[in-house]
Amino acid sequence: MDKLLSLHHVEVIRDGRIILQSGDLQVPLAGITALIGPNGAGKTTLLRLIHGLIEPSQGQCQRPFTSDESALVFHYTPMLKATVREHLSLLRDTHRTISDQAIDEALQSVGIAHLANNPAQRLSAGERQKLCFAQARLQNPKLVLLDEPTANLDPNASDDVEQMITELARDGKVVLFASHNMAQVKRLASNLIFMQDGKILEITHPDAFFKNPQTKEGSQFLAREFIAQ
Repeated sequence: MDKLLSLHHVEVIRDGRIILQSGDLQVPLAGITALIGPNGAGKTTLLRLIHGLIEPSQGQCQRPFTSDESALVFHYTPMLKATVREHLSLLRDTHRTISDQAIDEALQSVGIAHLANNPAQRLSAGERQKLCFAQARLQNPKLVLLDEPTANLDPNASDDVEQMITELARDGKVVLFASHNMAQVKRLASNLIFMQDGKILEITHPDAFFKNPQTKEGSQFLAREFIAQ
């Protein structure tokens, strides 16, 4: 059964500008949902709002998951001067039940167990993203939020990340990922949210959106994307 994110006339305002707004809207979260739209559409802001990193400037947001039940992974995460294993050990500050075995299993699950004692700052972009996925797994969230998870990754690393997204869903996690890669959206998503100018304009199945978007903005967005490709 879908979990519902309820937005009641929400506005998020930064520097006097509205960067996210909604009417009275319910957003279903289930399976793998793709969040698409042009740059500046409000995708990252919506992910932050869902995770609880920010609160509405106006209106109400009723989240189906608490911040403790969700994990947010950005497309680039700065690394500390620590080893890969030490990065994961830091989670014990908030998740005290995490064991050494759990850390080993998390590293193994994303394919970087052999890098456990390496400096995290020396990881490649793809390896950093795998470490972020290992952190998310250790938190054992019900909801995983991903902001452009394959941005700036080579094809092999992108394939690995897509496989990890699929595995998260197979393990019963709800996944919401923002992406500019329409082929990736077609491969992974069972649901789709289209945004533009800080507004959610369509909530539908990917096939329906790509065949027949219901808004002028959606049609124009697809035309630009396919021309760019």
